[in-house]
Amino acid sequence: MSADVITRFYTAFQALDGEAMAACYSADATFSDPVFTDLRGQQVGDMWRMLCSSAKDFSLTFDSVTDDSAHWVATYTFTGTGRRVVNDIGASFVFSDGLITAHRDSFDLWKWSRQALGPTGLALGWTPMLHGKVRGQAMAGLRKFQQRGGEAPRA
Repeated sequence: MSADVITRFYTAFQALDGEAMAACYSADATFSDPVFTDLRGQQVGDMWRMLCSSAKDFSLTFDSVTDDSAHWVATYTFTGTGRRVVNDIGASFVFSDGLITAHRDSFDLWKWSRQALGPTGLALGWTPMLHGKVRGQAMAGLRKFQQRGGEAPRA
């Protein structure tokens, strides 16, 4: 049954349907990955809504779905630099009452930064300083998204 929720979640992500993705989580869910290290509750759904609403040239594949894990690959244009990113991600899940209560994504942040940030990511992508900057910018973007009531920025 949990594998069905994971499949529904990634199918919604393929369609960039942040609302359907958020509906897969419990109200007190947690999420973490190398960029968003500690999201809780409403932040989790809002992160997916934000990412879906701002996605450019996006595609996603997923496979190896079990009752508590999946593998997925997102390909997109990173809006901050206009650079193409292919992010290969392992996901683990915890469920309660048919909803996701904990979700952890794992990927190589240095590899991501080399693609998304180019020479800066290559030179500094392994450093705690750059990791902190990426995390800070991501959280600032999420806060702005939430302050605008879940609306993507206007181009």
